[in-house]
Amino acid sequence: MSILKQKLYEKIEFWRPRTEKLLKKYGNVVVDQVTIGQVIGGMRGLKSLVTDISYLDPQEGIRYRGYTLEELFKKLPRAPKAEMPYVEGLYYLLLTGDIPTDTQVSDVADEFNKRRILPRYVYEVIDAFPSLSPPMAIFSAAILTMQRESFFSKKYHGGINKMDYWEPTYEDAMNLLAKLPEVAAYIYSKLYKDGKRIHSNPNLDFGANFAHMMGIPAPYDDVSRLNFILHADHESGNVSAHAGHLVASSLSDIYLSISAMINGLAGPLHGLANQEVLRWLQELVEKMEGAIPTEAEMQQFVWDILNAGQVIPGFGHAVLRKTDPRYMLQREFCLTHLKDDLLFKYTDLLFKVVPPILKEHGKAKNPWPNVDAQSGIIQWHYGIKEYDFYTVLFGIGRALGVAANIIWDRALGYPIERPKSITTDMLENIALQSNKNKK
Repeated sequence: MSILKQKLYEKIEFWRPRTEKLLKKYGNVVVDQVTIGQVIGGMRGLKSLVTDISYLDPQEGIRYRGYTLEELFKKLPRAPKAEMPYVEGLYYLLLTGDIPTDTQVSDVADEFNKRRILPRYVYEVIDAFPSLSPPMAIFSAAILTMQRESFFSKKYHGGINKMDYWEPTYEDAMNLLAKLPEVAAYIYSKLYKDGKRIHSNPNLDFGANFAHMMGIPAPYDDVSRLNFILHADHESGNVSAHAGHLVASSLSDIYLSISAMINGLAGPLHGLANQEVLRWLQELVEKMEGAIPTEAEMQQFVWDILNAGQVIPGFGHAVLRKTDPRYMLQREFCLTHLKDDLLFKYTDLLFKVVPPILKEHGKAKNPWPNVDAQSGIIQWHYGIKEYDFYTVLFGIGRALGVAANIIWDRALGYPIERPKSITTDMLENIALQSNKNKK
């Protein structure tokens, strides 16, 4: 048994009694109240899901296993001469809650490398797609195709104790995650590089190997590590994470669940924001004819946008009430490596002028930039200029957190999700009764 799997088993055995006690002794304790606005508004803010993997703190941003991103980027092991931590180290943390040692990171890396080889039929499925197909559709289908490899599916149909569901799920997750960089890189080569593929290198870590297969030199290995870590999880209520949880709750295997996650991520209200910001920035540069505006000129431009009833893409967040820490980590990287990049100069200027204007404007609850305000320009700088591929990169990272969550869902025996619906008539009656009670 690998070091990671043994540690995970120990953690599960410790955790199960906590969940059992909450259900048996405190199952009727009220956690939250539901408003009509939440019922109609997509359940926004409704506390109705459990995940110990991550928590979105309004003041501190995303926490992975209780650690802020700033803490994690200091504590997680990193490759020699690398600026960014190992992705393998993050995955160890997501599963166990512990900061890994170098030995434990090496164990995860070894497990991924042993499982990275794609079946021949996956390449054939990718090749069968028309050349103008959306990369996310191909990505989802390639993952779905591998469902025939599911260890969980075979074990379930053969008969397995519920308490052991987590183990074949863990094996499926390790097998799939190890293959995602290869799947994504091959899709990129098919769509944008005339099929010229670069084979994976088993001597490289997760992020470095992806950069190698993409044919982009350093520091793109650090860009990949940074990107995958920042997008790994964001609680379990966002569309992609929740789609994965929901499908998995029916005991669908990891392949079916992660494919569903990818489909949710592909929606324009979720995973496409970074490319929309990049497109907007490039249009802005064109309007300015490539000249870098003064702060006063940029301030006037921002006011013109707002006065026209439009928004500034990349600013604001549904939960956060400060600058997204993911943005700040990207900004630090950009200040080191992209300081002379034209798009970053515009981004830097917007970072300085937009928040004060949005505060004065008074309509934004959070006037600060989010992760999407900068992630696209980094990919563009390093030669990934195909907007539609950015969400595939997002999907590789998000799969790490969703897979970890599904393993723990199985370990703790969470049931199938089945919320109750009500009719508009019922809501109107509730509203009327509320008015009567006020009188």
